[in-house]
Amino acid sequence: MNFTRWSARFPGTQRRAAARTEHAAAQAKRGEGAVPAARGGRADPGAERSAAADDHPADPTVSGTGTGTGTGPGTGTGPRTGTTPAQRTGVLTAAPSLDELSARQVLGRLPALVALVHGPEHRVAYVNDAYTAGFGARTPGAPAHEALPELGELGLLPLLDQVQRSGKPRTAKNRTAPGGGSSYTVTCTPVEFPKTGGTAPEAEAHHAGVLIHLADVTDHAEAVERLRASERRQREAAVTLQRSLLPQELEQPDDLRIAATYQPGGTEAAVGGDWYDVITLGAGRTALVIGDVMGRGVRAAAVMGQLRTAVRAYARLDLPPHEVLQLLDGLAAEIDASQIATCVYAVHDPNEGLLAYASAGHLPILVRDEHGTVRRAADPTGPPLGTGGWLHTSGTIALGPGSTAVLYTDGLVERRGEDIDEGVAALERALAGAQGTPTVICDRLMRALGVDADHDDDVAVMVLQQPARSGADAELFHNAALELLGGIEAAPRARAFAQGVLASWRFPVELCDLGVLAASELVANSLQHGTPPMRLRLRRTDRRLIIEVTDGDDHLPRRRRAEPADETGRGISIVATIASSWGSRRTPGGGKAVWCEFALPDR
Repeated sequence: MNFTRWSARFPGTQRRAAARTEHAAAQAKRGEGAVPAARGGRADPGAERSAAADDHPADPTVSGTGTGTGTGPGTGTGPRTGTTPAQRTGVLTAAPSLDELSARQVLGRLPALVALVHGPEHRVAYVNDAYTAGFGARTPGAPAHEALPELGELGLLPLLDQVQRSGKPRTAKNRTAPGGGSSYTVTCTPVEFPKTGGTAPEAEAHHAGVLIHLADVTDHAEAVERLRASERRQREAAVTLQRSLLPQELEQPDDLRIAATYQPGGTEAAVGGDWYDVITLGAGRTALVIGDVMGRGVRAAAVMGQLRTAVRAYARLDLPPHEVLQLLDGLAAEIDASQIATCVYAVHDPNEGLLAYASAGHLPILVRDEHGTVRRAADPTGPPLGTGGWLHTSGTIALGPGSTAVLYTDGLVERRGEDIDEGVAALERALAGAQGTPTVICDRLMRALGVDADHDDDVAVMVLQQPARSGADAELFHNAALELLGGIEAAPRARAFAQGVLASWRFPVELCDLGVLAASELVANSLQHGTPPMRLRLRRTDRRLIIEVTDGDDHLPRRRRAEPADETGRGISIVATIASSWGSRRTPGGGKAVWCEFALPDR
């Protein structure tokens, strides 16, 4: 095939080439009467004005009067301002026309791979040298699926049909050859061949073709893949850092069943500031905390890690929830005043069946009772941590047997373009119908709220249940209490009460003796240093025995070394020696509680 004569034309190329040829001819015609600029001598002013008018009919910088400033034609001192060499000489050179170049000359010199196919079977019309070097020589006239099998391997044959039907160019990016070969960005452009005669529709159809341009982007694709691999590694490291700052295993209290989940948001290699924790306080009480440091990145994670550590330290003081938040508020301002953090701190007391809580700008706790009714924990809610100058207060919500509570961060319920109350309402509906263990409920809530791997915000969820026990399981949990009226008979009555209760719970003799001794020492300490009302409470769970004495004085006891001659000061030391753990705290209504625990032998 003579490609000089059968040159491929892009749609519209012939019209643009004709327009450029006519424009060049007009320019040449205007230049026939031009007069060269004078060099060293004075030219005829009339002729010069005529030439200036022809060359620049609307140029205000050209003057034919010979006056004014500058080096114009009237002065004879230099060329006219704003003219080109071609205008000064009066000779205009026409730009070369594309008609003078053959398609073979253009396409053959391209470094990219080029192939030209025509007809409904995409028969090969031409391949350039780069294509031959890349895939080998190809037989002209053969269908593309036979002669160009690499196009099929790259998945381009359907694209050729689409381009031929629509008459519009299409581009396929980063097509990789099978076997891990080169990668190409392929552009398929419809072209029309000049007709060779004949009136049959089939003959005209064969003149429609597709120009295939394959640009080798292997280096670019490999660089992109390396970048993606690096981003994946960075994200994995970021998520590992975030998860390492969270508790690796949640503490499981005797009276609660707890599960939590964390879902990092988005695909960026940036950690978030969501955190949660479960802290056993002693005497059967459990602290639960969930928080969110606004923003993303290592800075937010660092603040989160410091706040979580501080919460565990403050929780050991066994303070009311609002006092813990008050301490955190001051600490957050010292750590980083520019970071905003929200937090909920709650304490569960199985003796009271209540969840005491305080909130610093966080979303409300949701509680579903045993009948399926979902309630929001009402106010109080203070500003976020770090603002300072705010006195937080505590509230309570019932958490009886069979109840389920949910603590969560805003990523679970917040959506762009929606009010956050709508998200909380959706969570309430999901919680009302979610049944099963805390782990199952976590998963169901995440799915119900549409949280998946592509979610754009971090999400932390904690679910806790107070099981409704019956049968043999209920026999492992008992409570017994005695009001102490004071006087010298209070200590003997307390010992007798403890002896009878522990024997009825069928504890071993050794444990009964230790329990009676601990109860006697705690009661004696309260009688000596406390004020009425006083109460002795015994509680057993499936894992421990708890002995607690409360009174009306808020002075907390401390363990001290008693000298041999001292008659007092040994009670707390004895309790600390024989018990697994002991502690004290102030009670909300005033007064204090002193407690100790004994671990039960495995069943």
